[in-house]
Amino acid sequence: MMDYLLVALALLGVLILAGIGLVVPRLRRRPEPPLPRTEVDTRAEEGLAGPPVQAPESDLSTGVLVEPPVIEVPAPVVEVPEPTAGRLVRLRSRLSRSQNVFGKGLLGLLSRDRLDEDVWEEIEDSLITADVGVDATREIVDRLRERTRVLGTRSVAELRALLGAELVNALDPGLDRSLRTAAKEGVPAVLLVVGVNGAGKTTTCGKIARVLIADGRSVLLGAADTFRAAAADQLETWAGRVGAETVRGPEGADPASVAFDAVRRGIDTGVDTVLVDTAGRLQNKIGLMDELGKVKRVVEKHGPIDETLLVLDATTGQNGLEQARVFTEVVNVTGVVLTKLDGTAKGGIVIAVQRKLGIPVKLVGLGEGPDDLAPFDPAQFVDALLGSEAPGQTA
Repeated sequence: MMDYLLVALALLGVLILAGIGLVVPRLRRRPEPPLPRTEVDTRAEEGLAGPPVQAPESDLSTGVLVEPPVIEVPAPVVEVPEPTAGRLVRLRSRLSRSQNVFGKGLLGLLSRDRLDEDVWEEIEDSLITADVGVDATREIVDRLRERTRVLGTRSVAELRALLGAELVNALDPGLDRSLRTAAKEGVPAVLLVVGVNGAGKTTTCGKIARVLIADGRSVLLGAADTFRAAAADQLETWAGRVGAETVRGPEGADPASVAFDAVRRGIDTGVDTVLVDTAGRLQNKIGLMDELGKVKRVVEKHGPIDETLLVLDATTGQNGLEQARVFTEVVNVTGVVLTKLDGTAKGGIVIAVQRKLGIPVKLVGLGEGPDDLAPFDPAQFVDALLGSEAPGQTA
C-alpha cells in the first residue's frame, strides 16, 4: 500500500513539473501590437485595390495616400511695348531737374526789368553749369542779346519763344536721327551697341530692342559681353519679355565670335535687325578698345554695320565727351543714346555732345521703366525743358 502511495506521489510531481514547463515560456512571451492598417491594406482586403501597388514611403508611415503634386509651367507672357511715337512728350515731366535750370532759372533771368552785364553773366553761368559747353553758351548768349536788343521783347511768352528757338537751333534739328533697322537683300540690319561700364549699356540694349519691336521690327540679340555671365542673363531676360531670341556663348568666349554667330543666326531666321551688345569698356584700356575694333571687323564679314550706338550717362557731364571721342576713333559711331537724363539738371549735355562730336543724339533715357527710352526730337525736348508750348523753329 505504501508502495502505491509513493508511486502516485512521484507521478503527480512529474505532472506538476511538466505543467510548469509549458506555462512559464508562454508567460514570458508578450504579445506584439498589431501593425497599423493602411488604406492600401484595407482596399486589398476588400478586393478593391487590384494588382499590388507600391505605396510611397510616406504612405507606409502615416497610412495616408499622398498624390504627387501636379506642377503647371505657365506659358511665358510676351509683352507688347508701347508705341514710340510721342514718348518724349509723355515723359516730359521726368526732366523736372533740368526744367529748374532752363525753364525757371534762365527765363527768370531774362524776365528781369534790366538786362545788364551782370544778368548776362548769370545766364552764361547757368548754361555752362547745365553742361551746354563754353562755345555753345557764348553763341546762344550772343544771339539772345542781339535779338532782345533788336526786338525789344519783354513779355514772358516772347522771351520763352526766343530762348526756345535758340536752344532748338543749338541742337541742330537738321541732323538725321533715324535708326537704320530694315533688312536688305536677305541680310538683317546690324546695330552695334558700345559704351563704358556703368552707363547702363546692357539695360539700354534691352530697351532699344523694345523700341524696335514697338516700331514693327523683328529683333535678335547677340550677347557679345562674354566677360560677365550676368550681362548675358540680363539681356536674355529682356529679350524673352518681348519674344525675341538671344545668341550667347560660354562665359569668357571670344566676343567677336559670338557677334558673328548672332548675325549669321539673324540671316538664317530672317529677322529685320540684329542688336549686338558689347562689353563695357573703359576708354583708357587700349587692349579692350582693340578688341572692340575686332568685333566690328568680324561682324562686317557678313556686311556693313548699319548703326553703332554709343551709350553715355548724362550724369557724367563733360567727362562723357572724352569717352565719346575715344570710341569714335575705334568704331564709326552713328548715334548717341543718352541715359539718365531724368536724374540730372545738366540737360545741356545733349547740345555739348552733338557740337563736340558732330554725332546726333538719337535716343534718350528718362527713367527706369522698360519703355522710358524715347526717340529724341529737339523741339519736343526744348519744350519739355521750358515747360511751355512747343517753341517755333529758328528765325
